[in-house]
Amino acid sequence: MIVFLIDADNLSSATWIEEACASLESSEGSLSVRRAYGSAENLKGLSQTMLAWAIRPFVNLSLTKNTTDVALAVDAMELACHSPKPTVIAIGSGDADFVPLVVRLRERGIRMICVSERTKMASEAVHAYDSVLFVGKEMVKGRAKEEVPVAVRKTPAKKSVAKKAPSTSVAEPATKKVASKKAQPAAKSGAKTEVTWEEILRAAPVLEAGQTQPLGDIVKQLHGAKLIGKNAASTKLFKKFPDHFELTPAKQPNQVRYLVSKAQ
Repeated sequence: MIVFLIDADNLSSATWIEEACASLESSEGSLSVRRAYGSAENLKGLSQTMLAWAIRPFVNLSLTKNTTDVALAVDAMELACHSPKPTVIAIGSGDADFVPLVVRLRERGIRMICVSERTKMASEAVHAYDSVLFVGKEMVKGRAKEEVPVAVRKTPAKKSVAKKAPSTSVAEPATKKVASKKAQPAAKSGAKTEVTWEEILRAAPVLEAGQTQPLGDIVKQLHGAKLIGKNAASTKLFKKFPDHFELTPAKQPNQVRYLVSKAQ
């Protein structure tokens, strides 16, 4: 039995899910169990894809906690206890939250596959899976899919060391040292220093419908796309674009909406 469980708050594009289903059936075989977990808003945008692929929707409460992740994990463990148990379980999410689940299921002899859009794949989760299937043609330079075996990923890439040019002045080494120190905070945070409103929409396409979305769900997708750091204030990012995004309520925002009419 081959199982595909989709975190629709992370793998949120209909095109990506269609590509994932086709790729998994081509490489692993027929998908016996197909389920998508997420908020009502996200699942509504995937209705045509779920109908075409007979994917069962599981709607979760729109809370700030990881209700989607927990619901998916509970069902995965329940399926693993069935007899016969699944031979393959594919998780449609690049979140590191699923690592304990993946490790436990792999220990039970189940082959674990991660399906993720490249920018949303957590680096610390890569080696937990037997293989990773990247979807999203725009992210893999024209190729429809790319599956990365764990054995290949574990091989560290050799770093090229640039040869130091002979110093032509006394001030030059000091200048290079200062520039290096200034670059360290940005590299350490892992998030972009300048983010545009277009990048926010690409990371969280569900906003394009102009409907109010749970801020926690959107922030989770921005973290996955590395647009904001783990400890960064998401409200500050959205307040930079008052003509494009609306935060509600005003005092303690927990929802966000893309202002389609103003943006146009």
